[in-house]
Amino acid sequence: MAMQAHEIEALIRETFPDAKITITDLAGDGNHYAAEVVDAAFTGQSRVAQQRAVNTALKGRIGNNADQVHALALTTRAPA
Repeated sequence: MAMQAHEIEALIRETFPDAKITITDLAGDGNHYAAEVVDAAFTGQSRVAQQRAVNTALKGRIGNNADQVHALALTTRAPA
């Protein structure tokens, strides 16, 4: 079964407990999501470093297996 939005958020929240996390199901199919993660931990980090940190938090759950998210459009930033 594909991952649900709350599962994606829970994985990210394990690493970024104070983050503002918004997960959107882009296609209504449970396989194509957008995630916005805003966290103070990103201050001073490049966008690439921020996104690598979130991808690490997702623990390899992006892919084509039944228990993975097929696609995730990721936006990260530090709070304004």
